[in-house]
Amino acid sequence: MDRRTFLKSATGAGALAATGGLSIPALSQGAAAKTLRFVPQANLANFDPIWGTQYVVRNAAALVWDTLYGIDDKFQPQRQMVESEEVSSDGLTWTFKLRPGLKFHDGEPVLAKDVVQSLVRWSARDPMGLMLRAIQNELVAVDDRSWKWSLKQPFPKMLLALAKNNAPCSFIMPERIAKTDPFQQITEYVGSGPMKFLRNEWVPGAKAVFEKFADYVPRSEQANWLAGGKKMLIDRIEWVIMPDPATAAAALQNGEIDWWETPLADLVPVLKANKNINVDIGDPLGNIGAFRMNHLHPPFNNLKVRQAVLTAMNQEDYMRALVGEDDKLWKPLPGFFTPGTPLYTEQGGDMLKMRNIEAAKKLLAESGYKGEPVVCVVAQDMSATKAMGDVTADLLKRIGMNVDFVATDWGTVGSRRAQKTGPGQGGWSMFHTWHAGADCINPASYTAIRANADKAWFGWPDVPAVETEVTNWFNAKDLAEEKAAMGRLNQAAVQNVVYAPTGFYLGYQAWRKNVSGVVSGPLPFFWGVSKA
Repeated sequence: MDRRTFLKSATGAGALAATGGLSIPALSQGAAAKTLRFVPQANLANFDPIWGTQYVVRNAAALVWDTLYGIDDKFQPQRQMVESEEVSSDGLTWTFKLRPGLKFHDGEPVLAKDVVQSLVRWSARDPMGLMLRAIQNELVAVDDRSWKWSLKQPFPKMLLALAKNNAPCSFIMPERIAKTDPFQQITEYVGSGPMKFLRNEWVPGAKAVFEKFADYVPRSEQANWLAGGKKMLIDRIEWVIMPDPATAAAALQNGEIDWWETPLADLVPVLKANKNINVDIGDPLGNIGAFRMNHLHPPFNNLKVRQAVLTAMNQEDYMRALVGEDDKLWKPLPGFFTPGTPLYTEQGGDMLKMRNIEAAKKLLAESGYKGEPVVCVVAQDMSATKAMGDVTADLLKRIGMNVDFVATDWGTVGSRRAQKTGPGQGGWSMFHTWHAGADCINPASYTAIRANADKAWFGWPDVPAVETEVTNWFNAKDLAEEKAAMGRLNQAAVQNVVYAPTGFYLGYQAWRKNVSGVVSGPLPFFWGVSKA
């Protein structure tokens, strides 16, 4: 029996009966209506939204910490914690003021000094933050509610930098916590967002719990993604970790959970057949699958080896493994940017269309590859990474590479990929992940496309041609110049293989019909969600 047949059969009556073994305690009727049980995409193994960029951490952090600005569904930054901002006529000095009455979960007021220190920590890890650091004169508190950011040259995308939804977001923490080295994880989880994190109930691998913060004052505007009023209609949110898709599907059908962030495509027909369950596309902007290579160490520090992978890769193999036979759920992607968006380009993407094993073998031979192990660190507790990892292991073996397949969990991948040591010394050669389409519409919020060596995302590509076009895009005077820069950027990123895109795909979300207010977007938005 193959995987798809097994999973479909495993969600039938037998599986439903078997869910009596799940350790999910029953709730009283009143408590049930105020408690939302949610199955996230992965285990919340760590909880520092600045130290790393895992989406599961960002999604949880959006409940606990607030941001100065929030992005809306038109990708426009809107005020969130900020009451007002002013920019000098020469564009060099920004002055901001907080909304009154903001409090942290420990009861302390949110002050400008907290903001300043939070921005210092964030800007050490975020690509746009690093750009700001490079042109910064000073970042200082003016009084308890105001601070000033003085620059050496204008930075027109300041508000976008502070509002963007891709990780790391510029979450605001108390000054004492924000003083933590940005390359070390925080150990205290105090924010000023709409929900408090109940650390005493956190069991990594099993659950994470959030409780409504009574002193949170939402904005008056209508909620729209990370913008507007984050009005919590639920008192308690329990994240229940269920890496097995059949178990999660059965629990959703039984009413033991309320909302499943990423149901497996193979199980969607079963869920759609249940009259008590809604199923819809989680985010119309989709995702870009990623085969991320380590540019620091053999074998992928060799350009011809990276090009061999791109030449051999057949994106359809990856996409079929991810979404099955539904052609509406995926597209080939000869580049790095989100299809259907204004700046989408396929310029220079021919290598991704080759799908030529023999040509890849020739490139590998020309590279001088000596059989070094390719340490593939692949998370097994996430269906997307597991599916892509299986395809990759087969692909690399077919072109003649020595595969060392490390089957692990997503939390371990998150920690291990930060290591710059050699693959044989606890490091890695490649890992799989994905990038939300909302993050990949332009270079501003696209952490993974950057190729600025030590300052780049994991893998640390060093490709000056890519960075030149990123700068050209930021400096573009009109849409035509932006598009031209994007085309050249895509071409340079493909030619130098910043990473290997495995295709564009859509994913589902599913929730019970007694839950209302669920919207589509690049992350689960819990404000405005209620439960009957």
